[in-house]
Amino acid sequence: MAEGAVFDAQAVTDAVAEGIAKIENASSMEELKAIKTQYAGAESAMTQASKAIGALPKDQKKEAGQIMGRLRADFGRAYGVKEQQVKAEEEARALAAETVDMTLPVNRKPLGARHPLPKLMEDVEDFFVSMGWQISDGPEVETEWYDFDALNFGPDHPARQMQDTFYVKGNQAKDAAGFVGSNMVLRTQTSSDQVRGLLTRGVPLYIACPGRVFRTDELDATHTPVFHQVEALAVDKHLTMADLKGVLDKLAVAMFGPEAKTRLRPSYFPFTEPSAELDLWFPDKKGGAGWLEWGGCGMVNPNVLKSAGLDPEVYTGFAFGVGVERTLLLRHDINDMHDLVEGDVRFSEQFVMGE
Repeated sequence: MAEGAVFDAQAVTDAVAEGIAKIENASSMEELKAIKTQYAGAESAMTQASKAIGALPKDQKKEAGQIMGRLRADFGRAYGVKEQQVKAEEEARALAAETVDMTLPVNRKPLGARHPLPKLMEDVEDFFVSMGWQISDGPEVETEWYDFDALNFGPDHPARQMQDTFYVKGNQAKDAAGFVGSNMVLRTQTSSDQVRGLLTRGVPLYIACPGRVFRTDELDATHTPVFHQVEALAVDKHLTMADLKGVLDKLAVAMFGPEAKTRLRPSYFPFTEPSAELDLWFPDKKGGAGWLEWGGCGMVNPNVLKSAGLDPEVYTGFAFGVGVERTLLLRHDINDMHDLVEGDVRFSEQFVMGE
């Protein structure tokens, strides 16, 4: 009934009857409330009819008021009865859903939680697979040739000394591909598997090498003698530093979110030339942001390509590596490496929902 309309007893009676019929068919409190708003709210026919009574002649107001009182009472009575019924039904359904059979056997052994580190390793692998790269998994006990010589580490390089490397035995060994190496070591980097990939898979080559590596570091808040790396290698014709930067930016976004980005600072590594330190920028959980060192990268040194029998005048490549533990520490604002290695299930349980 529009504003300014005359009082129409039949129209408002029909509207109330329609509302009562809808009330009787309602099955939820949400539906009931919507009906009440429609038929008894500020814009309803009943409210508009009540306002129209004021414009009636004096001798008609009493009868109109009686009609409206009866209609409001009928509507309220139907609504109240249905409201109690619907509430009772909803409570019964909720109780049935929450019922616990106390006679069922209970597993009193805690299930524990998965450590976030292998989950992160899977996320990294998924990222490279999504780009069409292959995942390579090499041996942890490696020949010195793969771990150092083929990567352009000279015989006097400090990384080869006992204080940095775990030596397993000193006699020569031959791997599954038939390549003879010298001393056996626990691999200090997964780059060793990149050389194996060049020799066995050929080019063009796009591989990621995630895995566990070993160095003679003392366990403290930021170091551990056993940790995880993911190193990537691409060798093809016409690859440049621009290709490297593009992959690094995509990896940063995949690991840290859409605002993450990378920058490169000149550096030196024996197996890349030119080489760069890889810095990461992303907003942390405390609302701040800044540049943090994340890993190393560069174009594959021509000597490494030659050691795999490739012509550096024809092929170029890029390589980079990041620490998985460091990635996890940055992503979740963890301050102590001990938390990752002590095996406390309470630490892993924090990541059940988040990961």
